[in-house]
Amino acid sequence: MAPAPAGLGFPDVMGVEVGSDVVLDLLVESVVEGVLATGTAKAETVGECSRCLDPLSGTVEVRFTELFAYPDSATEATTDEDEVSRLVDDLIDLEPAVRDAVVLALPQVPLCSPDCRGLCAECGVKWAELGPDHAHETIDPRWAALKEKFGGTEEES
Repeated sequence: MAPAPAGLGFPDVMGVEVGSDVVLDLLVESVVEGVLATGTAKAETVGECSRCLDPLSGTVEVRFTELFAYPDSATEATTDEDEVSRLVDDLIDLEPAVRDAVVLALPQVPLCSPDCRGLCAECGVKWAELGPDHAHETIDPRWAALKEKFGGTEEES
């Protein structure tokens, strides 16, 4: 188990809270070119529905595999610095691999339900809480001056 780092998700949308527990199940093997880390990461997520802004929570579980190249190995010599992770002083840094896997698994547009209708654009109330006859009177701006001059339409009188 490890504490969640900052940036594990999409800011203000969906992610893992900083410092919350990330459960890691790892297999770390020595291979010819370096160290191969394979495993899963599981964490609790929090966020909000992108339509109605209700709070959301859930769990994300991801699999990842990352090769950490030995210094002076053929892999290190034949790849760019940002293509393959490297061992540094016999240590591996799993944070970038876990972050990439978690961020790719999270929804970019989280919804509380697939049929969430969101908020009314005029009054900001959730459509789910409004009646089917909810509407706002909209006046064509080209006719607004006439309404001001004559005080309304014949239907209103």
